[in-house]
Amino acid sequence: MKPNSCGKLALPDFICNTSPFQYLHQLGCLEILPALVGRVVVPHAVQEELQIGQSQGCDVPDLTRLAWVTFRQPVSAPALPLAADLGRGESSVLALALESKSPLVILDDGLGRRAAELLRIPMTGTLGLLLDAKKMGLIPAVLPLLDQLDRLRFRVSSLRFGSLRSFQPLPPRCLHKADKAAILLS
Repeated sequence: MKPNSCGKLALPDFICNTSPFQYLHQLGCLEILPALVGRVVVPHAVQEELQIGQSQGCDVPDLTRLAWVTFRQPVSAPALPLAADLGRGESSVLALALESKSPLVILDDGLGRRAAELLRIPMTGTLGLLLDAKKMGLIPAVLPLLDQLDRLRFRVSSLRFGSLRSFQPLPPRCLHKADKAAILLS
């Protein structure tokens, strides 16, 4: 976080793409998003992608009914030809991030994530949100949600998926007091 003009820490603009909304909604975990980040900025292209999905019978949220969602159109979107295969939603999310003083993008698409890395834009995705929600006590477990994501055809590298499945946190009795405090604060 960067200090604002008053010397206070400015919260980042959390800018979310389509798939995290879709998957969190289908998992029944959409409420973790505002619990973790507060307000979420969404480009109109993401809302349009969700509306198209809804018109095709997909189970997706209606973002216009979520008080914690703010719609913002990027100014530079037409001037951002990052990659030929990058979707409108991803392009708009990255364009808004480039226009923001303190962005954090939430996206799952592999090409979009690579573009964010190249542009040095901080990011997370659906899996990162679920892990953060578990750390904060917002959800009881991640493993059943990984199984649901697999059934929903969530694409994740087999290496990453395998490491998440085998991840076992250390039991609290194995940690020093200072480590326990750090985990509670993180």
